[in-house]
Amino acid sequence: MSKAKAAAASIVRLTVPASKATPSPPVGPALGSKGVKAIDFCKEFNARTAHLINDTPVPCLITVQPDRTFSFEIRSPPVSYLIKQAAGIEKGSGKAGGSETIGKISLKHLYEIAKIKATDPGLSGLKLESVARSVLGSCRSMGVKVEP
Repeated sequence: MSKAKAAAASIVRLTVPASKATPSPPVGPALGSKGVKAIDFCKEFNARTAHLINDTPVPCLITVQPDRTFSFEIRSPPVSYLIKQAAGIEKGSGKAGGSETIGKISLKHLYEIAKIKATDPGLSGLKLESVARSVLGSCRSMGVKVEP
């Protein structure tokens, strides 16, 4: 006796600028290959990210069901983006291990970034101090110094 396999949901991970989703790449091809109309996703995504600053990169996790319906979860912006915004720099240090200091942020900024990231589903069970240490590691690797 063989049982028919139930079709599993597909997961698509995308990082899209807030309020700027369009059916062009990367959104269109990623969702089109799963049979989802990209314009439907774009309208809903843009509506849900309207409160964010335009062009903020927003990671989202899109779950596509076998019947081509979808749902998506919006995450907070990447740590590197938040650090660059706080330090007022364009990009991180190109040196290995962040041996070159290219910017500075305060300890207050570090904890503010940690508070933002602590809202993500994967980090919700961690203490704020643990998330802040992770952000500190990202600062070091980018060449951003944290001052008290």
